[in-house]
Amino acid sequence: MHPLKGVTVVSVEQAVAAPFATRQLADLGARVIKIERPDGGDFARGYDTTVKGLSSYFVWLNRSKESLTLDLKRPECAHVLASLISRADVFVQNLAPGASDRLGTASAALRQRHPRLIVCNVSGYGSSGPYAGKKAYDLLVQSEVGLVSLTGTADAPAKVGISVADIAAGMYAYSGILTALIARSTTGQGTALDVSLFDALGEWMGQPAYYTAYGGTPPPRSGSNHATIAPYGPFRAGDGDTMYLGIQNAREWTRFCADVIGRADMTDDERFSTNTRRVQHRSELHAAIERAFATLTTAAIVERLESAGIAWARLNTVDEFLAHPQLCERDLWREIGSPAGPLRAMIPPVRMDGVEPAMGDVPALGQHTDSILEELGIARETIAAWRKEGAI
Repeated sequence: MHPLKGVTVVSVEQAVAAPFATRQLADLGARVIKIERPDGGDFARGYDTTVKGLSSYFVWLNRSKESLTLDLKRPECAHVLASLISRADVFVQNLAPGASDRLGTASAALRQRHPRLIVCNVSGYGSSGPYAGKKAYDLLVQSEVGLVSLTGTADAPAKVGISVADIAAGMYAYSGILTALIARSTTGQGTALDVSLFDALGEWMGQPAYYTAYGGTPPPRSGSNHATIAPYGPFRAGDGDTMYLGIQNAREWTRFCADVIGRADMTDDERFSTNTRRVQHRSELHAAIERAFATLTTAAIVERLESAGIAWARLNTVDEFLAHPQLCERDLWREIGSPAGPLRAMIPPVRMDGVEPAMGDVPALGQHTDSILEELGIARETIAAWRKEGAI
């Protein structure tokens, strides 16, 4: 049995953050009804065509959902949405600022009508403050919270290569909804959740925020190296390969010097005696390590690192990640359906004993419109007329 079987989620969603949250719920067995515009649907459907003609973003974010097309500006469609919400356990929306008021889906109004309903609002900057009305996209939020200023090299900042602000907000929305469901099982009352990309990624900026506020200067941009720990980053072996090392404490540093690079004397060098000093003298530290590595093959270095218990990794490409033995040997792949045919999909990262994730199909635009409307008691003749008028 899926843990969220019997829970119904209605979501007016698009792009990444809200769909990411609701897909987690769908994977646990919740029924997720995704409301899309009739004229193209969720705009993430058009981001690219790399997955057999489908968008990689949409395939990633929307399996196991039902797609219902509604033009919510039309009164009859707004009535359908209201009817669906009245039957739902959770309502999720990431509408543009002010749109929920115009649709009658503002949290206060919904909670007054449906006390058991859990309303989750996902926005760029939250429902209050001077930025509340601003549009927000992942790169812009990464910039506003200072993440871009920390990422990249000393010469140029860079954005994180995945939609990290959207993912952060989606995961907080997901965990918030689960928390609210638990609370409702005790109190019988729903609640309203307000999750923003800015707040979510701001939480993830906690360490550099403390470092800057109390240290006086922000962590420097350091490329693939850790800004405040050394050695922690890429090093080249004698045969040209690059590997990544991570030294976390004094014991590991001592073993690394003695057993990996054969330089036990470096532990007594004042420049390298503490992590703070190693960071301050990073260029000399790296030069000493790479001089030792220059005489060794990658295989020899790996053997020494493993023997000494030092953490290391290869710099994999995405192709190499897809062929990674950890993925291949742990039964993490499933086959799902889609409008383009069968696709591979990775199971969710939380593996629960006795529970197989739902892993349903990626829906075509409006695939479930007729069945959902008929479920609400709307006549087939009316459905046909609405489709002809472009309402659905």
